[in-house]
Amino acid sequence: MGVLLYWPNIVGYIRIGLVFAAWAAYDTPALFVLLYSVSIALDGVDGWLARWLGQTSRFGAWLDVVVDNLGRGMLWSLLFEWGFLVCALEWCVFVCNHSTRGEQWKESFSSSPPLIQAIMANGNKCSSLFKLMCNDVLYSSTLVCVPAGFWTPLGVWVVGGLHCLPLWLYSYQWGLLSHWLDVPLWIQAAGTLLLAAGRLLALSAEVWCIWSHIEHLTNDEMEEKKN
Repeated sequence: MGVLLYWPNIVGYIRIGLVFAAWAAYDTPALFVLLYSVSIALDGVDGWLARWLGQTSRFGAWLDVVVDNLGRGMLWSLLFEWGFLVCALEWCVFVCNHSTRGEQWKESFSSSPPLIQAIMANGNKCSSLFKLMCNDVLYSSTLVCVPAGFWTPLGVWVVGGLHCLPLWLYSYQWGLLSHWLDVPLWIQAAGTLLLAAGRLLALSAEVWCIWSHIEHLTNDEMEEKKN
């Protein structure tokens, strides 16, 4: 049970609290954006802490995605009547990935189509900065290469679509972009299109994950019947 008290997982619990606080403050835009943005920012902190402290765990990998889906699902569902469909899709992908690939789901796309591999690639982002900080088995003992996925421009674009599009749309709906930040309408439109395109790229990966899981299930069933 000590894993539950790992510092990265404590960060995950804090993020859950921030998500629920943001939900309660949905009608107070300034507070909502602050709480939700801090939750997104902490998404990168838990992984860094896990590597730095040597506190990686299957539970932590699971919790990280659960909190991501919880936050985005909450916001999509509040933004639009059809937002629950986006929420349902992301939870479906979560089930497909973690039931067959476990906590290593980001490193299991070697047989995927080129576009999916490009999205999930680490881009050879190697850094000696983490040489003495990480001792996880996923990392080299001499030069740390971060194989967590999304480390290419395409991957960053996809992550931006996943995390930032719903927050951008919230800011648009509540007039934060126009009245508070004085963002020109053409920039608002361009930002929406850019983030929406990133989200569509994510959708392509999600559809592939679901389809590959269906193939996995049906292939196993055929093998069982043969035996």
